[in-house]
Amino acid sequence: MSSPELPEHPREGRLVSPQAADAALVRKPQIGDTRPAPVNVAPVTPGGDSADTTGESRSGAKKSEKNDQNEKSGRGGRNRRGGRNRRRRGERSERDGSRSAKSSIAETDAELIERRRGKERNGRPLGRYMMCVQVRKDFTQVAMLEGRSLIEHYVSRPADDADQIHGNIYLGRVQNVLPGMEAAFVDIGTPKNAVLYRGDVQFDKEDVVEQGPEPRIEHVLQARQLILCQVTKNPIGAKGGRLTQEVSLPGRFVVLIPDSRTYGISKRLPEDERRRLRTILDRVKPEEHGIIVRTAAENATEHELQTDMSRLLELWEDIKERSKKASGPTLLYREPSLAVRVIREEFSSDYRGIIIDDPELFEEVQQYIGDFNPEFLDRVEFHDTAVEGLSLFEKQHVHEQIHKALDIKVWLPSGGSLVIEHTEALTVIDVNTGKNIGKTNLEETVFTNNLEAADEIARQLRLRDIGGIIVIDFIDMEIRENRRKVLERFKDALSRDKTRTQVFEISELGLVEMTRKRIGEGLLTNFADTCPTCEGRGIMVDHSMLD
Repeated sequence: MSSPELPEHPREGRLVSPQAADAALVRKPQIGDTRPAPVNVAPVTPGGDSADTTGESRSGAKKSEKNDQNEKSGRGGRNRRGGRNRRRRGERSERDGSRSAKSSIAETDAELIERRRGKERNGRPLGRYMMCVQVRKDFTQVAMLEGRSLIEHYVSRPADDADQIHGNIYLGRVQNVLPGMEAAFVDIGTPKNAVLYRGDVQFDKEDVVEQGPEPRIEHVLQARQLILCQVTKNPIGAKGGRLTQEVSLPGRFVVLIPDSRTYGISKRLPEDERRRLRTILDRVKPEEHGIIVRTAAENATEHELQTDMSRLLELWEDIKERSKKASGPTLLYREPSLAVRVIREEFSSDYRGIIIDDPELFEEVQQYIGDFNPEFLDRVEFHDTAVEGLSLFEKQHVHEQIHKALDIKVWLPSGGSLVIEHTEALTVIDVNTGKNIGKTNLEETVFTNNLEAADEIARQLRLRDIGGIIVIDFIDMEIRENRRKVLERFKDALSRDKTRTQVFEISELGLVEMTRKRIGEGLLTNFADTCPTCEGRGIMVDHSMLD
């Protein structure tokens, strides 16, 4: 017997007998009453009606018994306002939600790869950026274009095993330990010894004789000791490279950090994509090593992530074997060529193409793209200078932009200008109104000029690869709100720069102090040498006046 529905509560002062109440009980129609009986349910006895309260099917009886139990336990009770129906609808929506979540996780690899291809128009890929690689006998140049504007430039030379060693892994020998500097100088086989600071030392506490919360560097490292290390910063000027013992091996989709518990996913990825990748990593991550998922892993399949990780694990085993056989400072792992390295770090669906003017490098890049991102193979093009009649950089208007980037002065659209000067300790950028005379008042003219300068300074920092301490002298503004808008504009423009930056507030003098991580020596150093006559001072002192 299915549970009945109670009548309305009697009005206060009105007496109702139990017999009248029982007679007034009305059976609530069941959802299954209008449906055909299931196959595995016995047929209803003749003379009975499925809709009748006295001749229900067995399934209806089981449902009523279950409902009675729920009512006794305080769950799933019925009320005349359809409370149970709402609960069932909620359960149905939860089931539908879980089913849709499972279906979204179970996307096929083909769908992910197709989504990763990016947008196309008339069969040609669309993208915000373009990469141009020009190869010459003594050097290779890589130019990154946003639209037609040059935003980054890299130069690599064959002799860069001494200067361009960022990312290389060495077996080094500790030369001397300096407790006062909390650092050690390490011979890695390059002309200048590299430096290893206390914070970059990895050690096992059981191997340290002097126990304590933070063992000193002289208790961890000893002279003539062989250590495995990686270069995190190239040698600059008279300074040697910087080392770390926390080795990382970058792949196309993931970065392997051996013997570490590090676990991370790029924050540039959408939250849904981060959740999908986290689910995959929980299944494929090696227990004894750390993993960081790169931005390029967006829409990557589980097979691609597993393949990339397996390749890095094999590389790490090879590095360990080579380190065991070495008896002195040795190069264990060299980063790939400049073009392949930049493609590994940067190339995505945001790039509409890569143009290369060297046949050998073109084949190498095609092989690399084919192994990791075959859907992007049609974006790799070969530039034949003999057929085109112009070099790659001339055709893409890169040459003229490099000439401007090597100049000390940069012109702004409204007639203002920037003057960029380098010193031993820092870089100074001065903002001038120049030919900009404005239209309304001085404050508006200065404000507009500073906004243009904020965008251009961010672009010049990337293009010239300026690092270290940077001081920017914006033109003074009287209105505090204008200062805030200029600083926000500058920070927003810097957000597109992958190199880490830190910007402080505009001072009362209109100065902005900032830092940008220094990795190389900058664009100017790649194209210039110190003048032997003035030794870089830019002036000639007349010593004859002292005679």
